[in-house]
Amino acid sequence: VVKFRRTGESSRSDEDGISGISGEHEVHIEGVRTELEPVELEDGAAVPKEFANPTDDTFMVEDAVEAIGFGKFQWKLSVITGLAWANAMEMMILSILAPQLHCEWRLPSWKVALLTSVVFVGMMSSSTLWGNISDQYGRKTGLKISVLWTLYYGILSGFAPIYSWILVLRGLVGFGIGGVPQSVTLYAEFLPMKARAKCILLIEVFWALGTVFEVLLAVVVMPTLGWRWLLILSALPLLLFAGLCFWLPESARYDVLSGNQEKALATLKRIATENGAPMPLGKLVMSRQEDRGKMRDLFTPHFRWTTLLLWFIWFSNAFSYYGLVLLTTELFQAGDVCSISSKRQEVKAKCSLTCEYLTEEDYTDLLWTTLSEFPGVLVTLWIIDRIGRKKTMALSFLVFSFCSLLLFVCVGRNVLTVLLFIARAFISGGFQAAYVYTPEVYPTATRALGLGTCSGMARVGALITPFIAQVMLESSVYLTLLVYSGCCLLAALASCFLPIETKGRGLQESSHKEWGQEMVGRGSHSPG
Repeated sequence: VVKFRRTGESSRSDEDGISGISGEHEVHIEGVRTELEPVELEDGAAVPKEFANPTDDTFMVEDAVEAIGFGKFQWKLSVITGLAWANAMEMMILSILAPQLHCEWRLPSWKVALLTSVVFVGMMSSSTLWGNISDQYGRKTGLKISVLWTLYYGILSGFAPIYSWILVLRGLVGFGIGGVPQSVTLYAEFLPMKARAKCILLIEVFWALGTVFEVLLAVVVMPTLGWRWLLILSALPLLLFAGLCFWLPESARYDVLSGNQEKALATLKRIATENGAPMPLGKLVMSRQEDRGKMRDLFTPHFRWTTLLLWFIWFSNAFSYYGLVLLTTELFQAGDVCSISSKRQEVKAKCSLTCEYLTEEDYTDLLWTTLSEFPGVLVTLWIIDRIGRKKTMALSFLVFSFCSLLLFVCVGRNVLTVLLFIARAFISGGFQAAYVYTPEVYPTATRALGLGTCSGMARVGALITPFIAQVMLESSVYLTLLVYSGCCLLAALASCFLPIETKGRGLQESSHKEWGQEMVGRGSHSPG
């Protein structure tokens, strides 16, 4: 008896001319040719995904993840990694804390901008380090250390007595936040192909929830308890994650690559048990690679252009997203773009310490623009599997650029709020699409490092943006908007020129092997 067994689903359709993959086929054993068309492979050729496990008693992690599917385990994982992702509160607080300390401590505008930038300096300097740690010592290890670090210094910054103290402490908070994107790496490696894009986008909802919760918390806490309590209470999601993170398993893909076959198999069995799904039969195929997390792997001929273009895309995303967050506060305080221009001319002779506290109306409008992240998720969710990752990013950048140019017109506060709402929805959608694309395009051996370096480049953009959105704005509001619009136009072009589209593609395991190359040598077997 010959049993043909298939684990996971083919990424190709029946129209691609591949027969013998599904349906019933009659096989004659006694020297009679089968009705199946033989497929010949040259020596050392990669085995196509569709034929990765037809007759051998072996399977790869990808096969197991596809066969087990999405279930109870992934739902739990979504919530726990989502709590880490709610660190958006630590970022959103910057637009609330800056005007408050500007007034309370009588800080000049450059010191206010530096308070925001120091967080991004910390993130920029640590992103690659956390990526390297996650590739070398495991995704769970890197994520746990970074979250506990952020939690500790986040709470401590609420007790800062003077400006220099809070500057150092917020920089250390930024250093910890640099590792939080590794939650996406861990999460993506447990997701079946069909659910991957949707699920990564859905944990982005926790980012949106974090920003909304931060504004609501500020409305309640700022008038009564003050900014110190706001800093302490903003660490709540990370505190919850710290209590639950010990449930997290290590990535089975990472364990296989680091040679821990038994641990990877135990993790896969645990997922199968929790999901109530059967494990694939046979032996788990090893694909050990010692030199993991090496920067040179990001610049091999296969990935060189992808890496460089992604760095610019991530830079533009963060530069524009955080610029809009900071610009929103400035625009709401002034009323509209024209009011800023006239107001800047009026206050030229005034001291640079002139400040305004955020009003209740400012908080309300800030909440409305923050809520735009939810439609941003929904729009991206709807189009990303229809038009692909590259086109989704390009479209997001184009809409943001168009909305930025419309702000040149002197519009009222209501129209201003609508334009900012649309712009933020699409730029956050572009950011989310980048978080889907990046873990998919890099192999397991360099996935965390690839995401880490991209995140580091994003922080370079975020580091520069306060000096555009807060300092350059004082000189020319129109030049400020032109910088953001032009940057996003270039990023849209960069998205179109990315050489790889990851829609419908499985995760690659090793940086030295193409898909299915773990199963080399099949060509020496009889094609029948």
